[in-house]
Amino acid sequence: MNERVGRVGLAFLALAIPVAAEWDDSLLRPFVIHHRSAAPSRADVSFLLDPPAGKEGFIQVRNGRFTTAAGRRIRFWGVNVTDWSKGSVMLPSKQDAPVWAAALSRFGVNLVRLHFLDLFAPRGLIDGAPEDSRSFDAAQLDRLDFWVAELKKRGIYVNLNLNVGRSYKRGDGVADYDKIRWAKGLVLFNPRLIELQKEYARQILTHRNPYTGNEYRHEPAVALVEILNENALYAGFRAPTPYYDEQLTRLYNAWLEKHRAPEERAAIRQQAGVAEGEPVPRLKAPEVAAAPKERFEAEMAFFMELEDRFYQDMYRYLRETVGVRVPIVATADHSHSGSSYPMLATISKLDVLDGHAYWQHPGTRSPKTPMVNDPLNSTVVRLARTAVAGKPYTVSETNHPFPNDYAAEGIPILAAYGGFQDWDAIVMYTFEPKLAADAPAYVGDPFDISLDPVRMPQMASGALMFLRADLRPARKTITRTYSTEQVIYSRRLPRSKQPFFTPGFPPWIALRHAVRIGSFDGPPNSGFFASRPTPLVSDTQELVWDTSGEGGGLLTVQTDRTEALIGFVREHPRPLRHLVANLRNRFAALVLSCLEPRAIAECGKLLLTAGSRVANTGMTWDADRTRATNWGGPPTLVEPVTGSLTLRGLRRARSVRAWALDGAGQPIADPIRAIRSGPDWILSLGDPVTTWYVVEVSRP
Repeated sequence: MNERVGRVGLAFLALAIPVAAEWDDSLLRPFVIHHRSAAPSRADVSFLLDPPAGKEGFIQVRNGRFTTAAGRRIRFWGVNVTDWSKGSVMLPSKQDAPVWAAALSRFGVNLVRLHFLDLFAPRGLIDGAPEDSRSFDAAQLDRLDFWVAELKKRGIYVNLNLNVGRSYKRGDGVADYDKIRWAKGLVLFNPRLIELQKEYARQILTHRNPYTGNEYRHEPAVALVEILNENALYAGFRAPTPYYDEQLTRLYNAWLEKHRAPEERAAIRQQAGVAEGEPVPRLKAPEVAAAPKERFEAEMAFFMELEDRFYQDMYRYLRETVGVRVPIVATADHSHSGSSYPMLATISKLDVLDGHAYWQHPGTRSPKTPMVNDPLNSTVVRLARTAVAGKPYTVSETNHPFPNDYAAEGIPILAAYGGFQDWDAIVMYTFEPKLAADAPAYVGDPFDISLDPVRMPQMASGALMFLRADLRPARKTITRTYSTEQVIYSRRLPRSKQPFFTPGFPPWIALRHAVRIGSFDGPPNSGFFASRPTPLVSDTQELVWDTSGEGGGLLTVQTDRTEALIGFVREHPRPLRHLVANLRNRFAALVLSCLEPRAIAECGKLLLTAGSRVANTGMTWDADRTRATNWGGPPTLVEPVTGSLTLRGLRRARSVRAWALDGAGQPIADPIRAIRSGPDWILSLGDPVTTWYVVEVSRP
């Protein structure tokens, strides 16, 4: 093919960039992701994977990190696989499983969290024909087995979730089976529900996959097993039916008889206003904040012990009776409007800590704002509160849910700070395989990234950053230790203390240093920092989060192999060592990574992701831009990142050219030739429309 010079050229640099409205829909252009292409992608990062998954034995925990049996450190960069949007499928057909497994590997995904497997078929595994929920649908189980085998071939591990969304039927012997939906909270204490959980775990984990030859408990491609998803008990908890509420109250009163002296029980009865011989009622949610000391502390201790008993029992069952050999996760820290430390004190006794956080979840009605302008409330800061010293830390759910005009910031920020905080896994929620080859090409669900034309390419650049450890871990770790009293009373701290619920501990520390919890029964926290620095610079000097400009915030990433500009790039003309942006877009995320095991200065092939706004055709918003009034349809649209980049410090470069890629990672047109300006190379962006490029540097 003949090379062509970009239309912008050198003349562009002499022109003032016109000021445009913040969001101009006339700028939107179609750009569609294609996963079914069999042709090799120029942006393929599957070299980051080491197939087959589990070839070095079972994943282990050593020195607080995931390792292979050979002792090699391993991180996980992954996706949840679900099917919430129309036309999606959780368990692909045998014809499609290789297609989707190959697609995920091309984007650097080395972990799939198998989520909601306990739904009824045809979505999940549970056979819906019998009068109970205690058997598997044979066809669905076969699909799961084949899917896992295809993932394994390509170096993709699985995280096997147990109790997530199971519903119950008359034949299960479950009280109020038709009123409790997923039985949140109830599965932690009801004997029948616990019995059914153990039965399900035994059934799935002892099932032999005919395509790998292994039972799942003996499958080294299974990296993790999770007991529960986003499940907890707490003071003020209310069961969905009187049967379970009364059962919980009986358990509480039995606990009081065993753990509180007669005079203490008498004081609690008096505080609750009940006579001797009557059951002590549990606190209602509005009563918790002002409850007397004895009553509050007793109920908190009861719930902590109840959760601890459940998780220890399930852990022993999985490890000793079933024979699970990989790390086991209890549940996720998932609510940041209140303190989770009572729960964390319990679940930290298992192998792994896990956290969930979303930026402006669609369940909250608020204007969609850029996270880069609000670092102290960012998902990075919220997720950072959960990590415990000496334990692996995974983020098994996170996202910038669609529609959000600023979603391009999410994945690169998480990949960068995940590396800086030295987390062990980041798993996006969610990726939804499409049932039909001609599925409509648009984003059909708030969480589904599978057809998002910005976030899918960013999965590849994020994999480079996170799996390859392009960012150095923090030089210093700030450790918090909590007394038992602090753990309990953190539940009464106001929302204004979120997410750390630790007086005197400023959130910005998580953007400056690594943060961990040292213990939940040690000396009280004290002696933290007083003033916030501006900008927020990581102690490695590789990350700078600046919100000082009037136009908006900017995060810069500068490492040997990856550089990035994320946010209001036009308002902050900050040059990096190798990357200088001169854009028309006000908001964008640019990530430049070497696709080879070398520094950018010596690199011959680089991946450039360039993302801004994504929308569906015909999408409209309400007046305050909080929700889409019309979700729109295909094709997906992007606001192309337009302008120019100056690439500096490319040693001995003789020529530089860039291939604009389509949604399958194939070149759209002839390569764009960069123009030399002294030692620098100027590359035009935006024509043709794309969200990613492969840049090639030739040398003598």
